[in-house]
Amino acid sequence: MTPAELASVVLAAAHAVFDQRGLDRAALPASTVVERPRNPEHGDYASTLALQLSKKVGVPPRELATALADELGRAAGVKSVEIAGPGFLNIRLDAAAAGQLARMIVEAGSEYGHSDRLAGEKINLEFVSANPTGPVHIGGVRWAAVGDALSRLLRATGAQVGTEYYFNDAGSQIDRFARSLLAAAKGEPAPEDGYGGAYIAEIASEVQARRPEVRSLDDDAAQEIFRVEGVALMFDEIRSSLRDFGVEFDTYFNEKDLHDRGELDLALARLRQQGHLYESEGATWLRTTDFGDDKDRVLRKSNGEWTYFAADCAYYLDKRERGFERVVIMLGADHHGYIGRMKAMSACFGDDPERNLEILIGQLVNLLRDGAPMRMSKRAGTVITLEDLVEAIGVDAARYALARYSSDSPIDIDIELWTRATRDNPVYYVQYVAARTAGVARNAAEVGLVPGDAEAFRPELLDHEKENELLKALAEFPAVVATAAELREPHRVARYLEESVAASYHRFYDNCRVLPLGDEEVTDLHRARLWLNNATRTVIANGLHLLGVSAPERM
Repeated sequence: MTPAELASVVLAAAHAVFDQRGLDRAALPASTVVERPRNPEHGDYASTLALQLSKKVGVPPRELATALADELGRAAGVKSVEIAGPGFLNIRLDAAAAGQLARMIVEAGSEYGHSDRLAGEKINLEFVSANPTGPVHIGGVRWAAVGDALSRLLRATGAQVGTEYYFNDAGSQIDRFARSLLAAAKGEPAPEDGYGGAYIAEIASEVQARRPEVRSLDDDAAQEIFRVEGVALMFDEIRSSLRDFGVEFDTYFNEKDLHDRGELDLALARLRQQGHLYESEGATWLRTTDFGDDKDRVLRKSNGEWTYFAADCAYYLDKRERGFERVVIMLGADHHGYIGRMKAMSACFGDDPERNLEILIGQLVNLLRDGAPMRMSKRAGTVITLEDLVEAIGVDAARYALARYSSDSPIDIDIELWTRATRDNPVYYVQYVAARTAGVARNAAEVGLVPGDAEAFRPELLDHEKENELLKALAEFPAVVATAAELREPHRVARYLEESVAASYHRFYDNCRVLPLGDEEVTDLHRARLWLNNATRTVIANGLHLLGVSAPERM
């Protein structure tokens, strides 16, 4: 029995009690929850329903709890119900009801943990969006891991998600990039405000190989070719490195398209229609202070040039016009000041900033070697890149390490720790359980131990303390997934896999032998434990998949 199923049983008992006492059913909630008590000795699950309903119906909480306990105690699968404190219900399941979960998980397979909690929500999720002026640096890699995991979580809970990468391929930073490429091609130092690193020379050389005529052009014409070709090459490299990291986007959106399609003018017209534009000193301003921003923002300068914020406005409107009800944007630690202006901009379009726009800020990441932060990349020259991180610890460890922590916390990734094949390496600790459960299943097949069909499964035999502990850990998975999606916190899945599933499985494995010894006859208990072993494999694999990490069968 899953927590959701038990919650339905508790609610059904409440309906029966209300009918018996002539109480108004309108006071009953549409759903309720049960949760794991902090102290396992208090039972398998706990409910506060009696406390929630007491004032509404005018019945003392312990009296209502007693009536609920009597009714609930007669429900199939419930072993006992105790009343604690002012009216808490502590519930114990019988072994058969608890053990059935193993069968349900195995039969659900890759769908176990999925729900329709966010069904009907259409979400645009933008992350990474690094400028195409250099390789993806380690801060962007964090968003690649967290953003991709979040997209998987949102889809697993029923949301319709479009993932998006926004290329800032227009504006002054691209001009600086082009000037840097031109300087490298001429053998000159990078401009003072330009970009350095070996990758600039590599791209400049590639552009010359593609377009040899660039050598004979004047600087203005040559710079334009370096801009177009250089940005295209950088696009390809960024997309390729992210693909190798396991991250693909549904949409790669170019800022230049907003300009070429006249969408900035369209956004300006919409904001003017809403009554939030004004002209001052020859420039066009958006009155964002009406919605809590610290100052109004220029959209078009007095010389006719668009600001970056104007493109932000047009891009937001484009997403909303494409039917996305909620726009989620992941930004780096240096973008905290964007939140106020972006929320105000959403309100200027007539949207609800709390409903339609969500901005997540990620903190810094340090890669440590010998206890000291690495500062320089061999190729980029100034920052640590995605390739540097993957070369140091591998894709699985990198994705797990970056998704394991709350995104609003800085991270230090110790190369020595994350490459160690020991249990203190978190990704190894979890993947080891994936491999061990697969190994147990292989070894079982070799000795003729197979789970058998579901009808022959005897869940009541799973009555050992460590079996019950593991079953309860596996039962939490759907709720963990739903909570991680709703709170935008993939790290909850990683911590759950480590602290709940992996830890419980190791204790189960040490205390409950799955395979028969020597010539020992295969029994129903062996088969039941194999179901539980395979259920654990399913949960570990599903959880790691949500983080974009592999679940190896051998290590």
